[in-house]
Amino acid sequence: MESFIKETLQESIRTKQRLLEDPDLIARIGRAAELMISAFRQNGKVLFCGNGGSAADAQHLAAELSGRFRKDRPPLFAEALHVNTSFLTAVANDYSYDEVFARAVGAMGRPGDVLVGISTSGHSPNVLRAIEKARAQGMHTIGLTGRDGGKMASLCDCTIVVPHHDTPRIQEAHITIGHILCEWVERVLFG
Repeated sequence: MESFIKETLQESIRTKQRLLEDPDLIARIGRAAELMISAFRQNGKVLFCGNGGSAADAQHLAAELSGRFRKDRPPLFAEALHVNTSFLTAVANDYSYDEVFARAVGAMGRPGDVLVGISTSGHSPNVLRAIEKARAQGMHTIGLTGRDGGKMASLCDCTIVVPHHDTPRIQEAHITIGHILCEWVERVLFG
């Protein structure tokens, strides 16, 4: 048991070390923060979407921005697209599950807003459809993914690909990256 725990912690550390040592990934995280800051400065919003653990990350990060992260400050307009379960289940039933996030983007997204799509594989059809819809509406798109980036890598304005193949390690890196984004947005906008 002890060796399993230590190896899991080591692998998580190695994944983050790879992020730290990759100047392109560092630049992409900075670019993602710039897109979010620009949207908020223009009185826009940041929308998040993902499935399963990535939905939990989407909701977590939206809450950090709309509530607060490290300091008391005015709230920012950030929302996870899966939180309205009546909408989600109605669209999944009436159209398809592949359309649930795209339909929400169609209702809420405006030019200059940002959509953050989270998918560890980069192949989630409903996240990809949301990204396509966001781009068609003049929104900026950020992808958080892993492995080889999947289809998401070529669709987003800024894609951050965690260099790992294992979903838990990718998700751990996603939440770290998300916290970096939230803190930087807060520092830049509120001092």
